[in-house]
Order: sequence, then structure tokens, then C-alpha cells
Amino acid sequence: MPTDERTETADPRVLVLSNSGAGSSQDQVVEQVCRELDACAPDGSEVRTPETDEEYAAAVASAVGRDVVVMGGDGSVHRLLQSVHDQGLLGRVGAVGVVPLGTGNDLARGAGIPLDPHEAARVAVAGARTERGLLVDDEGSVVVNVVHAGVAAEATAHASEVKGVLGKAAYGWGALRAGLTSKGWHLRVTVDGEGIADDDRPELLVSLALGRSVGGGTPVAPHARADDGQVEVVVAHGVSPWARVRFALDLRKGRHTQREDVTLVSGREVVVTADREVDAFRVNTDGEVEEQRVQRRSWRLLDQGWTLRVPEGSQGDAD
Repeated sequence: MPTDERTETADPRVLVLSNSGAGSSQDQVVEQVCRELDACAPDGSEVRTPETDEEYAAAVASAVGRDVVVMGGDGSVHRLLQSVHDQGLLGRVGAVGVVPLGTGNDLARGAGIPLDPHEAARVAVAGARTERGLLVDDEGSVVVNVVHAGVAAEATAHASEVKGVLGKAAYGWGALRAGLTSKGWHLRVTVDGEGIADDDRPELLVSLALGRSVGGGTPVAPHARADDGQVEVVVAHGVSPWARVRFALDLRKGRHTQREDVTLVSGREVVVTADREVDAFRVNTDGEVEEQRVQRRSWRLLDQGWTLRVPEGSQGDAD
């Protein structure tokens, strides 16, 4: 981390970012975990609950030279790193700890972080440090875990409609609905300039993965490593009703990458293009689906990543 006036005078306390939108049922847990974080951190902690985007950006700016603990799910970690990237602070913020309070918590699952908030609190301030990659697209949006185009994005869009009622089960409902209705998209996919999906076949799914799982543990990229300087790209070509069903069953067991109608490659720059307007696709980044469909999107792996705290003796996705 560069040494400058800001890092030398940094507040030694761990910065804890809590979600102002957390439900009342979580209030007691959040309060207890905040006390544990304060007790575990060598210099104590500072808890901030920003209510506006401006307050959030200011809180992140204060994290230069400090460790940060995020209380929330993958979307909360995404928001932190998006703000870090937007403010040009990559490499200047300390290690990030996560207390998983989301629905899927796939980043925590893949990294070996305990899903129990109280156990995770100790890891968040005293765990081992591990470097992780960070993707950014041509719109400036970062990817912390996984980004999808195609049926997985449609599934998340459907799941969001019932997430408040079904919780984690909403992912299964969304996947079922999308799998039954999606007929594929004619897409061209290039990885580091080489076409891996550029023929007349429609594609069912394109996933770019730094982490291994999505939707609360579905192993979309079971061999992905967050620390190897590569993003794993999964392209599913089978769109017939039977192929969709078999793919979904294999996906749940993490064996879909062995299928003949699935292409698996790794690289650093990925471009997905729909030549026809009818094949415009949704994009789901770290569990959040863009409202507008697009005809082209590109991603590149940044040279500067970020640091996550994981349990001692575990490298999570690197194992």
C-alpha cells in the first residue's frame, strides 16, 4: 500500500459499514456483532451506517489506510468495491472483512468465511489476508464474484420478484421459470481476442466467474480461483428443452462443465455481443440485474485487485 499523508494519519480503528436498509429482525444481530467487532479489533472500530450515496462515498473515502468490515451480502461487498474503484482508491484501502448477512452469501461461502455472523466477526478483523481479482466492465461497473448473461440473469430477475417471500428458495424458483421459458440468445463471445462462441448456435448462458458459486451455493464455476489472475468463462450452448433440463441438473451438482455442449476457458478480457436486437441480453452482476437489455458488454480483469480476510489456514477459492 502506498505511503502518503492520508495513510500516515489514518484512523487506526476498523471501519464497519452497516446497511441502513437492514430489516428490524437483524437489528439485534447487527448490534451484537458490532460489539464483537469492537472488542476483537486491536484499536477498536468505527461503525457507520450511511443513508445516502454521498454519505456512503464519504465513509469509503475515510477507509484509506484502514481495514474495512462489510456487514451484508455479496451486494454490499460489491457496493464497497464499486465505490473504492470509482474514487481511485484501489490499493489504498486495507483488508476487507465480511460478516455475511445477505440471502446467498456466495462470496463468503466460496472463501470459507463462516456464515454465522458471530464467528464471521472474528475472521473479519483477525483472519488471514488473501488477494482477490476484480473485474470491471466497459460501463465502469466492477464484478466481485460472478457476472452472467443469458438464462442465469433471467433467473435472477425472476427470483427478485419473490425473494422477499421465498428467501433463498427464490433462486430455485427463478431458475425453474427461466429454464422453462428461455430459448437462447445468438451471441458472439471472445476471450482474450479468441472467439469461443461465434457460430450460428444460440447460447443458453455466459458466466464470468472469479468465485465459484451463485444463488446460495450453486457451483457455476467449480474450479474458479479468485487469486490466479484469470477469470473463468462458462458458455452453455444447449438450448433444446431436454438440454436445458439436463444442464440445470448438472449445474446443481457442479458437473455441467464436463458436458459436450459447455465451453470452459480462462482469460483476462471478455466481450459478449448480440448482432441482432432481438438477442439483446440481460446482465446480472453480483446478484443485481440491470433493467435494460444490452447488445454488447465487455469486461477486463484489473491488475490491481483487493484483499479479503479469510479463516486462518484457508485460502477459500484458492484451495
